[in-house]
Amino acid sequence: MQVDDRRELEELDLRLRTLLPGTYQDSYEALEPKPMRSAGLKFDPDGKVAWDQIWGSFCDLAMAGGPPHKGKLLEPGTSEAIDAAPDRHEEVVDELCRGITMASELPAQPSPMPGWVSVDCYSETMASWLLRAIVMENVSARSEGRELRLPAAPDFRLDKEIKNVVTVIAKTTHYWMGHMSRAQKSAIAELFAKLAGSSPLIEPADREVLARRGLGEGGWTGIDCQSVKAAVWMMRGIVVNNVLARREAKTLLVANNPGTDPNGVIAARAVMLIHRLAAIRGVV
Repeated sequence: MQVDDRRELEELDLRLRTLLPGTYQDSYEALEPKPMRSAGLKFDPDGKVAWDQIWGSFCDLAMAGGPPHKGKLLEPGTSEAIDAAPDRHEEVVDELCRGITMASELPAQPSPMPGWVSVDCYSETMASWLLRAIVMENVSARSEGRELRLPAAPDFRLDKEIKNVVTVIAKTTHYWMGHMSRAQKSAIAELFAKLAGSSPLIEPADREVLARRGLGEGGWTGIDCQSVKAAVWMMRGIVVNNVLARREAKTLLVANNPGTDPNGVIAARAVMLIHRLAAIRGVV
């Protein structure tokens, strides 16, 4: 191994240890993505879901190598779908906001951006960390300052998509609040500032914006990997290089955004770097 390769691997490991809750810092390489049984809904005396009483524990974070919460990406509703069923969309948003607030103790309200609900985080660092963690769970998310946005759509069902969104914010908030020290959160803030100094965070472009520009509907570029382990390893490495990534089985998906990353140069560099390091480690 060349000296430069060793330094790059050490830097990658340092970034991962900074980002991951302490319980994973010495085990993330060996973690297997084994899912837990899904918790069933519970209802209060008024017949509403008791979102704060459902979970006794959570499965491992996808960020750490656990199973992503969704097999496929859960996306916000399109403008056309929302306009076609505004009353139903309002019902979904109201239940999402109620569930998010109960399960995470974070204030949630309708977003002025169609297809999203807005969640108030305690800090910009928290919102930025939750963004990365939630996207790796295959649930769409956006963040701006202390605001985190999560998806909503009129076809979301109570026991499916609504539960998915509430579960993923409950899960990630649980790890942020209960498994990470103040010192680690400060280190994460420093890491994010360092990464931003090198390049902007590359998030997937809005699919409706891409469609209007004739660039297709997807904000993700898929890369087939030889194994789940390889996809997980590369996903994490790309994320700590300030490019959002996630996986669906053995397919690695990397954010594609012509606005912040013209021609995909930043994302491509991150993929090439992490693929080279993965090869050195014998992952690919």
